[in-house]
Amino acid sequence: MRPLFQKTPVCFVAIDFETADEQPDSACAVALVRVVNDEITERTSFLIQPPRRDFVFTYLHGIAWSNVADQPTFGEWWPRFKVKLKGADFLAAHNAKFDQNVLTTCCQQAGTVPPALPFVCTVLLARQVWNIYPTKLPNVCAALKLPLTHHNAASDAEACARIVMAARHKTLEPG
Repeated sequence: MRPLFQKTPVCFVAIDFETADEQPDSACAVALVRVVNDEITERTSFLIQPPRRDFVFTYLHGIAWSNVADQPTFGEWWPRFKVKLKGADFLAAHNAKFDQNVLTTCCQQAGTVPPALPFVCTVLLARQVWNIYPTKLPNVCAALKLPLTHHNAASDAEACARIVMAARHKTLEPG
């Protein structure tokens, strides 16, 4: 049985990256929301200096080079970042392949090993548990009545955490 649907205590971290451009090494923000026993126990977010100054997605997330020019790089953040993942059973993300690719690429670029944690995708959860379509994060949050400031890493990560918790409650209900 996958850890998501076990009744035993579960610890997971919801993660959301924002990127400066189309390349997966261009993380400019990350948020982590730690959940233990279906309770949010920690919220963390970091601005990250990406490897290039050109920002393509400022119009989406509002982050520009001027916001991150003096911030640590992913590699400099990594020691603080990986501590937040300790003890987690899995990572959760909306469209998990994107965030997994960004995490893996940034770790490789920083010369470190990516965490060996499985990813749970909240897009797939929304489809499987509630049959929600379309499954963009704003659609899922609207259907589940969850607050969201889309493309704000902290808000997106918390929404993902709440989607996982709601799916766990729905699937663990008796009968």
